[in-house]
Amino acid sequence: MMAELNVSAQDAMADVQSITQQGPKVKPTGIFVLDRSLGGGLPERSLVYFSADSRSMSEVFLYQFTQARKTYYFTTSRRPKFIQNDIANLNFDTSNISFIDVYSEYYLTPFGEMIDTVGNEYVDAKIIEFTEYNLKNILNESMNEDVNIIFDNFSFYMNLNVNLGMLKRLTNILYETTKEIDCMTYLYGLKGSHSENVENDILNSADVIFDIALERTSDNMTSMLAIPKIRGMVPNTEMIKFKVGDGVQIDTSKDIA
Repeated sequence: MMAELNVSAQDAMADVQSITQQGPKVKPTGIFVLDRSLGGGLPERSLVYFSADSRSMSEVFLYQFTQARKTYYFTTSRRPKFIQNDIANLNFDTSNISFIDVYSEYYLTPFGEMIDTVGNEYVDAKIIEFTEYNLKNILNESMNEDVNIIFDNFSFYMNLNVNLGMLKRLTNILYETTKEIDCMTYLYGLKGSHSENVENDILNSADVIFDIALERTSDNMTSMLAIPKIRGMVPNTEMIKFKVGDGVQIDTSKDIA
């Protein structure tokens, strides 16, 4: 009997080691050189938070991510048609993108006139409800699909005049939706535009963190990417240089790819 138990324990340990060696299932981001440097992409069903310098044009990462799979793209800082133009101008296909126009819902009347809603607690609470309603629809529609959810940008929500519990609920819904469906979720945050305490709570929830900064020298400015957190994988400790050209161009001179 004891021998049988020992064999069973050994078999179980072998199964665990096999799973560990295989590592997590990954999904490509759509940026080939970055995916290759990460061993194929990011762990599936990851909530990814971007901490970005707004001067780096790092929203182009988001544009290129849309090429990997069907994408639900929440727009909070501009109308969808302007973002769609920017994506198309980089020769990316926009046919597989469904825009959710948070910007117009918040800043415009039904007749298209601009209104001042900033700081209105009632309107701010309603825009979170609008977002949650759309996330529920995505959850119902995409149970058997491979999709992205992108928020450009998520700092908008962190600056709303609402109880912090509402923002926490939204973050939890995003996390649960990401895990329930075959989904990659990207939240684009702008450095220095919101409270660090609010951001820290989201950083804690995120499975992956992209930290993007600009390094200044006497001659130029260099865009740098760090990925200090990847749940289920060993984080990449190297700083990765990139520039924006025809999409995101990763610098391979340090053999990061």
